[in-house]
Amino acid sequence: MPSYQAVLFDFFGTLTRSVQRGAAHLGTAELLGCPTETLNEVLNRTYYERATGRFGNAEATLRWVCAQAGVHPSDRAVRAAVASRHRAVRADTRLRADAVPVLAALRQRGLRTGVISDCTHELPAFLPQLAIAPLLDVRVYSVQVGRCKPDAALYLTACRRLGLAPRDCLYVGDGGSQELTGAERAGMSAVRLAAPDLAEHMVFNADRDWRGPTLGALHDVLGLAGAAVVGMGVDGRAG
Repeated sequence: MPSYQAVLFDFFGTLTRSVQRGAAHLGTAELLGCPTETLNEVLNRTYYERATGRFGNAEATLRWVCAQAGVHPSDRAVRAAVASRHRAVRADTRLRADAVPVLAALRQRGLRTGVISDCTHELPAFLPQLAIAPLLDVRVYSVQVGRCKPDAALYLTACRRLGLAPRDCLYVGDGGSQELTGAERAGMSAVRLAAPDLAEHMVFNADRDWRGPTLGALHDVLGLAGAAVVGMGVDGRAG
């Protein structure tokens, strides 16, 4: 079994349970004066453009989205919608029950841990309030790096911040954004999380041809990393 010095995780669908846009997103559409279906269509179609941060901050990005949807809300409405969207994405985010115990067990064994996530502006704003935050040595967000998976830049940024070579790192993800293929191309080992709830997960550009190792539950990574799980059952809603 390979010896790793760090385990790096995808966030949505990996450290969290499956994600779908919940009812809270309806309020964002209402504030913008945009039909929910239209807004969701634009959000889906432009995900990777937005996740690279190319349109500026959260407010500027939402203005651009509105233009794509054919609506032109006031400055006040856009500011309110940015706050509404932040709350909605946060409400969609539920950590897996074993996320905190797994990260804690890895760190107790001396391994470094981190997150590499394709995301828009909301995740960097609320992740520091989550129960996993103190257990992460590095956090790499596409919206800050300016690239999305499977671009090697995200994986190599994590390695650089940790002071490790890619071969020293194990990457764990559900397979969205061809992240597993990207991790291997960057020089890491990769494993897919295939938890049952992910059948309902909102995913873009899935790694459908992945033929590498697969785990049925997040805590199974401890076997690959040589760590023993300690005390499970933390929901993860912190702050």
